Amino acid sequence: MLEKSNPNKNILVTVGSRFFGSLAISRFVNKFPEYHIYDLEALNYVGNFKNLLNMERKDNYAFPKDSITNKTYIMDIFNEYHFESAFYFAGESYVDRSITNSLVYSKTKIYGSIILLKSFKGLRNDKLLGKLFYRISTEQVYGAVEKKGLFEEITSYDLNSTYSASKSSSDHFIRTYGETYDLAYMISNCSNHYMTSQFPEKLIPMYINNIIQNRPLPVYEDSKYRRHWFHMIDHDITIALLFYKSTYKYTYNVGGFNEWENIYLVKLHCRHWDDKLECGKGSNEKLITCVTDGPGYEPHYEVDASKINRDMGWSSSATFEEELTKTTDWYLANEDWLNNVSAGDYQDYYKL
Repeated sequence: MLEKSNPNKNILVTVGSRFFGSLAISRFVNKFPEYHIYDLEALNYVGNFKNLLNMERKDNYAFPKDSITNKTYIMDIFNEYHFESAFYFAGESYVDRSITNSLVYSKTKIYGSIILLKSFKGLRNDKLLGKLFYRISTEQVYGAVEKKGLFEEITSYDLNSTYSASKSSSDHFIRTYGETYDLAYMISNCSNHYMTSQFPEKLIPMYINNIIQNRPLPVYEDSKYRRHWFHMIDHDITIALLFYKSTYKYTYNVGGFNEWENIYLVKLHCRHWDDKLECGKGSNEKLITCVTDGPGYEPHYEVDASKINRDMGWSSSATFEEELTKTTDWYLANEDWLNNVSAGDYQDYYKL
C-alpha cells in the first residue's frame, strides 16, 4: 500500500492526470501542504501523466493506479486512508464517445459513483458526518435552453444522450446518499471549459490541432449551435472556494456568462492562426467543413451562475479572447505534446 499519512487530512481525487483534475491537484498539493492528495485513476485514453510530472516529488502527493470500478481496491484504500473528502472528476467526458461506448460510460459514471459512495458509507460505522463528496457535473443534464430559459440549480433534468444520462444518474445517487446517510456533498454543474493540455477531442483544442495539421474544421450544418465558455482556472478557484466556504448538500451552477456561436468561435480561431502561421488572411476559413448534426447534442446550453455569484461573491476573472490566445499559443509551443496525445486510435476516430 501507499505510505500512510494523517487520516484526517487525506483527500481522494479521481482522474487527476486530465487537464481538469491536474489543475485541482496542483492547487491542493502546493497551496495546502497539510493535506495528502491521492490521485486515483486508470490512465485511460484521455489520461496523461505528463500533466502531473511536477507532482512526482511532492511529499503530499501519491498516485494509486486503478479504476473507480474496482470495488475491492476502492474499499481497501478507503479503509486504509479514511479519506476526509473525495473529488469525483470525470473519467470520460465526451458525448460522441458516450454514444459509441455507452456501456463503458455507464459503468464508470454510475457503477463507479456507487462504489465511491459505498466506500464513504463504510467509514465510521456508516456515519458520514464531516465527510465531503464533491462531484463535477455538467450543464448538459438540463437539456436545451430553448425549452426552459437559463438553467438554474432547481431546473429539472432533461436527458438526451448517454453522456447526460450517466452523469445525471451519478448526481442522483449522490443526492440520495446525502438524504439517506447524511453525506455532505457538493455538485457543480458547469459550462464548457477550455485551457492548455486539454485532450483534443474537445472543440477548442480540436480546432487548434486541425488547423496546425491543415485538416477540416467540422461545424454542424445547423451552425447556430451556441455554448458558454469558461476558463478552467476559474472553475478551479470555485472548487477550492466551495470546499472551504459553502454549506454542504448544495448544488451550484458555475459558468462565465460568455456565449459564442460555434461558427463565430471557429472563425475567431481561423483569424488568430492566419496571423500566427503567416499563411494569409482567410486561409484557414477554407478548412471549415459542414458536417451532419451529432446525435445527443442540444443547440444551446446556458447555466445561470447567479447563485454562486451571490452566495460566494465570486465571478469569472478570465477575459475570453485574451485567454484563448494564450491557450492557442501554448498548443503551438507544445506540438510534441499535441502530437503524442492525438496519435494512434485518435486519428481513426476523428476522420471526417
